[in-house]
Amino acid sequence: MTSSYDVTINVHAGRPTGAYKPLWNWFGYDEPNYTYSPHGKKLLKELTELSPVAPRIRTHNLLTSGDGKPALKWGSTNAYTEDANGNPVYDWTIIDQIFDAYVEAGNIPLIQIGFTPEALSDFDGPYKHHWEPADKYATITTGWTAPPKDLKKWGDLIEAWARHLADRYGEDVVSSWPWEVWNEPDGHYWTGTIPEFCAMYDASARAVKRALPKARVGGPHTCGGFANEKAQTFLRAFLRHVVENKPPIDFIAFHAKGNPVIFDGHVRMGLHKQLRDIETNLAIINEFPELRHLPVVIGESDPEGCAACSARVHPQNGYRNGPLYGVYVVESMIRTYELSRRANIEIEGAVTWAFLFDDQPYFDGFRDLATNGVDKAVLNGFRMLGKLGGEWLESESDYRRDIEDIMSHGVRDKPDVNVVATRDDKGVSVLVWHYHDDDEAGPAADIGLSIDGWGNRPAALKHFRMDEQHSNSFRIWKEMGKPQDIAGADYARLEASGRLAEIDNEASVSIKDGKVDLKFSLPRQGVSLLRLDW
Repeated sequence: MTSSYDVTINVHAGRPTGAYKPLWNWFGYDEPNYTYSPHGKKLLKELTELSPVAPRIRTHNLLTSGDGKPALKWGSTNAYTEDANGNPVYDWTIIDQIFDAYVEAGNIPLIQIGFTPEALSDFDGPYKHHWEPADKYATITTGWTAPPKDLKKWGDLIEAWARHLADRYGEDVVSSWPWEVWNEPDGHYWTGTIPEFCAMYDASARAVKRALPKARVGGPHTCGGFANEKAQTFLRAFLRHVVENKPPIDFIAFHAKGNPVIFDGHVRMGLHKQLRDIETNLAIINEFPELRHLPVVIGESDPEGCAACSARVHPQNGYRNGPLYGVYVVESMIRTYELSRRANIEIEGAVTWAFLFDDQPYFDGFRDLATNGVDKAVLNGFRMLGKLGGEWLESESDYRRDIEDIMSHGVRDKPDVNVVATRDDKGVSVLVWHYHDDDEAGPAADIGLSIDGWGNRPAALKHFRMDEQHSNSFRIWKEMGKPQDIAGADYARLEASGRLAEIDNEASVSIKDGKVDLKFSLPRQGVSLLRLDW
């Protein structure tokens, strides 16, 4: 195997193609009670610092009954109970802790309406689910998934919640927060029928609008649609209901998931499946001309479907601790823009369903952004996406893979060495990544990058990098002997290794005849962000 190969990349600084809007800075998680832990608050602030545009944060279980103690795939606020006479009792204590943390960090909540409080559930069985990392998803389908048995009380609860948030944080502020109804009702999160879901959606959306007429609301957050007839049927039925009955709707939401496997002794990612999910759902929306103007939120867009399934138990999730997760995020997010343009539907946001899991072993292989307060490599992929801004620029790479080929075959033979670039009033940002589905060593890409249309101005370069050797706390942890009891200087070293690294003297800059020429090497599963200021 050769140690490297040549890649030619061109960026045209004088050819803008449209405004850049970040769709990637949306995040979510199952467990709302992690939100206000010390590590949760730290990570929320770091998500705000990724980009000048505030991140959207989505979480399940905001209306679930319980004691407020976090657990894997579980959370609760106990916002709704009833007295001995069946009268509603609202308690916003835990809700306030969650939303106070968002506001303090500078986040924008994507407020999920769900799930059914115990007093409104008539499920014939337990209310709280049972979950162990090796469990099947069917074990989570318990009382919280039942349709509310009284839609009047349900609607009153949503309206009271919205009014409470407006009283606490200001009506103008809360009116700018998007609201959504439920999660994956075609999957394990809803035990009712499609008509029952539509009735619950209508009651929820109208309750939000009664309290906050300017607020946006959407749904239904169906599962990934490629080769999933149940998800396709549910989304079509819901959209048909919207067209025929005209409940309030301001955006359409669905999910997309990849499918990693163990192949020949290593992890092989399933990027093609995630992209096909997006393509399939956009095509369904395009079947309804009356709704094509609505933006889309991909409420979960991930390499696979179970954040709380650790790689220790599920080895196909072994991509999560190191740089492969970061380069996969960059690849999938940029391809999401491409699918949006192809379908002529705006994708407003693509939610990465990853946050953190407190009181778990370091680097246990959960799909999270940080482990015990230490940022993982994937967060540095987002940090580089956050350095884009302004206007998109035309660009080419002679190793850019065609999206149709990727959706048909994955990135299994030739890697995808790809580029996007943006321009603002201070300079140009160039994002370059070297992705392959297979988690195996491979030759590096020797990049020759040319930026024309630069003019006669000097270029001040900063080069940021995430790969096996850089911005990768997992490597440092392994070098430390994989400790689980870490404190003092050792913790400080590990925490520092999770920050985005800037490379010195690894890219030479030449300017001639209005063109910038750069050369650098990029290893497989690596990402570079080159910032050139005028």
